[in-house]
Amino acid sequence: MGDSIFTCCYVPPHPPGEGDPPGSRSRRSEITMTSNSANISSDKRFLIFFDFDETIVDETSDDMVVQAAPGQHLPDWLKDTYQPGRYNEYMQRVLAYLAEQGVTESDIRSIMEKIPASPGMLTLLQFLRTRPPQDFEVVLLSDANSFFIESWLRRAGARQIFHRIFSNPATFNKDGRLVMRPFHSHDCARCPNNMCKQVVVRDYVARRTEERGRPYQRIFYVGDGANDFCPALALGPRDVAFPRRDFPMHRLITETHEAMPGDFKAVTVPWASGEEVVQRLRRLVAE
Repeated sequence: MGDSIFTCCYVPPHPPGEGDPPGSRSRRSEITMTSNSANISSDKRFLIFFDFDETIVDETSDDMVVQAAPGQHLPDWLKDTYQPGRYNEYMQRVLAYLAEQGVTESDIRSIMEKIPASPGMLTLLQFLRTRPPQDFEVVLLSDANSFFIESWLRRAGARQIFHRIFSNPATFNKDGRLVMRPFHSHDCARCPNNMCKQVVVRDYVARRTEERGRPYQRIFYVGDGANDFCPALALGPRDVAFPRRDFPMHRLITETHEAMPGDFKAVTVPWASGEEVVQRLRRLVAE
């Protein structure tokens, strides 16, 4: 990845409590992970959400961790256990398998640190870092896991940019296995059973609006995948969705505009490089 262009400041997230009964995470995860949000300055004008895989980084971290497996591939019997909508549970089995093969915390961190950033993304993060403090409140929202994300951000020196990170909690147990848990439960039929990003976005915006005593001037969402389309549906006509060009989020927005005009309310600005996002944000903050 080369030398960092940022000064690293690592602040670990506070994961949901161990031993929560099934179904209890629907609100507990959001509340736990945003319980300190009042310490974010209330004068931020804009709120911007980022996805991680294939948005901030140019690969899918779950796919990259397979490089740590013997022969850099998973056995067919393990791949055959995947069930649609239950990818989180599948990845828990993958991480358990890697531990059984002797893969260490250092091995996994090293792989995460080497994932390249998406084109222009470091420029975008640097732009956000150097803006006046009242401009952007920056949140990362990902269906990867906290260890993968924190490892990459720390190596890039970009952790300090993000006021909050919402992802599936993952920590190493006493046996050296990376144990991942689902972020929450929800009732959205569109999303995988462990995370609906629209639920997180709506809860976070409502909570922060109450804490601030006023809404944000605009909300932005930068993503790429089908699970980024769902939260973008919650954006209003003054907000901006930044889908990665020709990725699933972009295609779903385009199909919705064609099939149900007016249902998708946000301004849509596709991007192939983070520098295109910077150009649009420069104009918007100057208005």
